[in-house]
Amino acid sequence: MNHILIADDHPLIREAIGSAISKKFEDTQIAETYDLDSTLEYAEKNPDIDLILLDLNMPGMNGLNGIVNLRSAHPDIPLVILSAEENKNIILQAVTYGAVGFITKSMPREKITEAISQILNGQIYLPPDIIRQSSAQTTSTNHENTGSIDPKLISSLTRRQLVVFKYMAKGDSNKQIGYELHIAETTVKAHVSAILRKLKVHNRLKAVLCASSVNFDQYMRQ
Repeated sequence: MNHILIADDHPLIREAIGSAISKKFEDTQIAETYDLDSTLEYAEKNPDIDLILLDLNMPGMNGLNGIVNLRSAHPDIPLVILSAEENKNIILQAVTYGAVGFITKSMPREKITEAISQILNGQIYLPPDIIRQSSAQTTSTNHENTGSIDPKLISSLTRRQLVVFKYMAKGDSNKQIGYELHIAETTVKAHVSAILRKLKVHNRLKAVLCASSVNFDQYMRQ
């Protein structure tokens, strides 16, 4: 049985998301909290939570500091941001602070439940439109905030790893990449692990967000 906590200060949002989850996933326990303190308290009493859907703007969050507090207190509980925010730099910072996914409230319900399913299966999720934002936004901000990747690190990838990385940048899951490249999902996982290691990033989300500044065609021609 899945145990999901919806942490949001808007009752209608909690009700809508909870209803969508209940219809999609049978035998799921859904809990609700309305601020950071109640979220921390619930997580302390229920360490078996499979997933926390966290609103960035609910009382007590103090911006991204709430993520830091939750990760520090409960590092083993997957944390997914549920927010109206669609700024790529905010999403990158949330990932840096330990979020394993980012779901925007503007997404259709079926897309939200698909994202939750993907995360419950151990994958990550970012909205495709966020991933595919043009590099114009990336180049308009500083290197530290965008998390641009050193070109030398990208050049260290094999051609096959570059292809896999390109599919990752589109938001494809390991299963989807395996289907497109006609290779086993376990092989894709091995490539992904090698890519993260070579790019010196700690997780898939960080790599995907950094990929918007990568000209894959240029590296493919090298």
